[in-house]
Amino acid sequence: MKIHPEGYIIILVAFLLLTVINVLLRWLSPHWLHSIVAGVSVVLLCLIVWFFRNPDRSLIPDVNKVFAPADGEVVAISEVEEPEYFHDKRIQVSIFMSPLNVHVNRYPVGGVVTYVKYHPGKYLVAWHPKSSLLNERSTVAVRTDAGQEVLFRQIAGAIARRIVTYPKTGDTAVQGTDFGFIKFGSRVDVFLPLDADIQVKIGDKARGNETVLAGFKTD
Repeated sequence: MKIHPEGYIIILVAFLLLTVINVLLRWLSPHWLHSIVAGVSVVLLCLIVWFFRNPDRSLIPDVNKVFAPADGEVVAISEVEEPEYFHDKRIQVSIFMSPLNVHVNRYPVGGVVTYVKYHPGKYLVAWHPKSSLLNERSTVAVRTDAGQEVLFRQIAGAIARRIVTYPKTGDTAVQGTDFGFIKFGSRVDVFLPLDADIQVKIGDKARGNETVLAGFKTD
């Protein structure tokens, strides 16, 4: 199992901390207590390692497809006003990531990064209607080689306290490669042109780099 680099330090710190606790308990506590704590420590460390898993999901780039940027449940599909960058109506597709989902974020389209902005904020539950405006979040827009522009927004949840976003304006976005990571429960919103052909429905389970969220109409 491949581990995402964002997890290296956290896993190491957790391993060292749990090791110290278990060594101390071995000498200072009854055997039964140490056995329980040792078992819990192994399970906890395995969960932390599993959270930072980064499955290899390669794809064949397709300029006419928008792939899911994250694993999770499709919780919203609606026509909304996008106030930060487009300032017009777009179709918003939202994917909620529970702590059990893979939390790697991948480019849903390829092209040129036209906009990147991080916003500090609150930590409302990720499915709250105002979380996309009030929570800690990071917005990225990419213009494809076909001229379509797609915006996607990483949104922290009640548990998440750190959003990692790699690109800068002007960077080349390669469809399917990592553009960021959100630690613990969170959400990703994707904003698409009104004429995009949406290919998912609310309640669907999306898988990053595998689920096609939408297609662009071609002449």
